[in-house]
Amino acid sequence: MTSDTTAWHPRTTPPGGRAAVPPGPGQESVWDYPRPPAVVPSDEHVVVRLGDTVVVDTRRALRVLETSHPPTYYLPLADVAPGALVPVAGASTVCEFKGRATYFDVVGTDAGARVVRPRAAWGYPEPRPGYEALLDHVALYPAGLVCTVDGEVVEAQEGDFYGGWRTRRVVGPFKGGAGTWGW
Repeated sequence: MTSDTTAWHPRTTPPGGRAAVPPGPGQESVWDYPRPPAVVPSDEHVVVRLGDTVVVDTRRALRVLETSHPPTYYLPLADVAPGALVPVAGASTVCEFKGRATYFDVVGTDAGARVVRPRAAWGYPEPRPGYEALLDHVALYPAGLVCTVDGEVVEAQEGDFYGGWRTRRVVGPFKGGAGTWGW
């Protein structure tokens, strides 16, 4: 972060001739994030809602920061409302850095009716070395949920594969939109 954007140069240059947006005061550029990703503790107030249900309310999040991606927030399972996550049998993917992820449906109520966001959360029951902090945490895709960070409503990272949380704190361009798959 820097307030003198004229002196700023991204750690990594975006591909395809795109320019990185210089971060303003209090902002970060995803082009300064590392690869492999870093896990950074956060005391920001993170709240996730599905309908009328508060799925998570915490100040103990972990932010995973990776080049070209908005942060993905990993939230302590201990702070998840009982019954809000239902494991999805047989659903898994592999991250080259973090290991094998398992998935959860997110369950809540809206005006008394049950609401389900299928496979909207994931976690790493056996994270690879360097990512042990993610044990007993879960990340949630913000699409279809109302996620806030310090009161700001989060925008979902484009692309249905990515779980980044876009806020005013972070500038891009971001991986996930059309033409960015190879970044």
